[in-house]
Amino acid sequence: MLRRATVALTGLALAAGTLATTASAADTTGADSGAVLAAPADFPVRVNQLGYLPDGPKRATLISSATAPLAWQLRDATGAQVSSGTTTVRGADQASGQSTHLVDFGGYTGTGSGFTLVVSGQTSHPFDISAALYDGLRTDSMSFFYQQRSGIAIDAGLVGGEYARPAGHLGVAPNKGDTSVPCQAGVCDYRLDVRGGWYDAGDQGKYVVNGGIATWQVVNSFERARRSGGDAALGDATLRVPERGNGVPDVLDEARWELEFLMRMQVPAGKPSAGMAFHKMHDTEWTGLPTRPELDDKQRELHRPSTAATLNLAATAAQCARVYAPYDSAFATRCLDAARRAWTAAEADPNALAPATDNAGGGAYEDADVSDEFYWAAAELLATTGETRYRDAVTTSPHHTKPADAFWWGGTGTLGRITLATVPGVTLPADDLTRVRGLLTAAADGHLSTMAAGGYAVPIPVTGYGWGSNSAVANNAMTLAVAYEITGAQRYRAGALESLDYLLGRNALDHSYVSGYGERASENQHHRFWARQNDASLPHPPAGSFAGGPNAGLDDPVAKERLNGCAPAACYIDDIGSYSTNEVAINWNSSLAWLAAFAAERRGLPATPAVQVAPAAVTVPEGGAASVSVRLSAAPAQSVTVTVSRAAGDQDLTATTGSTLVFTPADWAAAQQVSVSAAQDGDTVAGSATSPPVAPAYRRRPSPRRRPTTTSRRPRRPAR
Repeated sequence: MLRRATVALTGLALAAGTLATTASAADTTGADSGAVLAAPADFPVRVNQLGYLPDGPKRATLISSATAPLAWQLRDATGAQVSSGTTTVRGADQASGQSTHLVDFGGYTGTGSGFTLVVSGQTSHPFDISAALYDGLRTDSMSFFYQQRSGIAIDAGLVGGEYARPAGHLGVAPNKGDTSVPCQAGVCDYRLDVRGGWYDAGDQGKYVVNGGIATWQVVNSFERARRSGGDAALGDATLRVPERGNGVPDVLDEARWELEFLMRMQVPAGKPSAGMAFHKMHDTEWTGLPTRPELDDKQRELHRPSTAATLNLAATAAQCARVYAPYDSAFATRCLDAARRAWTAAEADPNALAPATDNAGGGAYEDADVSDEFYWAAAELLATTGETRYRDAVTTSPHHTKPADAFWWGGTGTLGRITLATVPGVTLPADDLTRVRGLLTAAADGHLSTMAAGGYAVPIPVTGYGWGSNSAVANNAMTLAVAYEITGAQRYRAGALESLDYLLGRNALDHSYVSGYGERASENQHHRFWARQNDASLPHPPAGSFAGGPNAGLDDPVAKERLNGCAPAACYIDDIGSYSTNEVAINWNSSLAWLAAFAAERRGLPATPAVQVAPAAVTVPEGGAASVSVRLSAAPAQSVTVTVSRAAGDQDLTATTGSTLVFTPADWAAAQQVSVSAAQDGDTVAGSATSPPVAPAYRRRPSPRRRPTTTSRRPRRPAR
């Protein structure tokens, strides 16, 4: 359910727990007037302004200096009380400077719209409780990417007339690119066609390192949903994209638009640094605000190749090869070829680092340490190919044993850990996989501890309110969701969902950072086309656009002028000029889209779990034994017995231990071992045993083998 505010917020600031706001008049002329009027009514009862899931956590924050618990009531749309209780005093919240209480109404199981929380005569914004709560956000947060596409006309039939526009940067005057783009002086002596892709943020540059993590998250959202059984919601004809109806999941159609661009940024064969990727391409100088894409008249340039960009290409192209293979094998093959060439080129030139000074006309995206990108790319290539060279690169990387850190475009090691921990059949020793999964759950536990220490349940510390803090919240919530997939523990799912509560209004500013979602939602994000605040002929950002969020650094003139003295969690202003707090970016919307897709999955009944066997096939010498690891793909409704037996093949191959495995709803993700032995016999012919597709009652028969043969069957998902 979408709710647009009747007042467009242009300024919010907090100091010492006192809320002070300024607001502009509702837009009646088509452009914001900027006049400062009386502040809108304060809402000290802070809720997720969209609402709550029936089977999720339902908590709110009250701003109050009261030292004793206060009575609260949950009321339905008619005003009738449907639940009640008392608050829990939390005291000072350091990030906001506010004194807080916790309201927990999770015991209420009803559904509907127009609920409110009332505490001591103070009433919250209205909100819904619905299993379909995040369906719209799942779609709108993904629609952002179509509307950020370069090199294609944006269709009014898909996005509405106000958001339609001609294709940008196809070399049609006044554009000078991107079909034949030169390099910066001294970088190369040729031009490349680097059309397509997504505009990075509020500007119209295109950056490989930011495109890499954004693409990975979009594709990973589908990969995760396929494991959970929720991939139909991200399938064909689920998004407003021109490729809908082509038999390919729309999420993958969208990601392909960027993948094609990323591969165009690879240095061609026969040229110096062949296989590397150009770091970025954008205008030679910053364009003004606003500038429609098709009216940009600046020269575009390719910036010198970097190791970081090359490894982003290797990682995302390797992921592409794995995920797109069932839908377009030729494209998957092309992706894998690009990934291999990129990896080889990066190994040959591991210290081509982008400089911080290269920031005229676009962001520098500098990165002085690319060891994390090497680990990420190696993990993706290993998950896709199983080849020894990539396994060795994974296991010898210092990141393989380090704690799982928070990830962002400049720190991608944990993306590799997520792939290793969740993609079935990764050829790592069982102990390695267990340890990597443990690193991720330990990181998730750390986020939960951080959430428990504050008044708003935010998975970032007080020092974490920097540029793009909302993306950090969403990325850490993603780690929580991955921990839920690994363990099935509900506390991790609850943490991921409560992170959305923060982003959608349960925060220091009583503000939803997602346009179109909430009574007080951002609508003046920094953008050159969605710029209604500056030009009445242009639209506000579309629903589902995600603002960067509070930034205590105050790194732009508007923030410095309007937010001086703000508490860290209050350093945000919904003004188009505040690019350091209110810009949009593809790698921020990708984390929101991932999280929205996770939250939108219906979880009333657990998905039928598949049995995952790693490795999918083993070679056993005569007289010897080998082990395989077995786990379920999802939590079962009740305990499941997996029986290991031979369906056909060599009688000398037997499962000597682990022939019967029991997985419970609590430990379904804990890998169990099956030992396969090969008896000594008199012949010299290699034998094999194979298994059929998954049998009823969740049974799976792994494929023991001795000596290499060409007969094996990969595990398949049970029919639904």
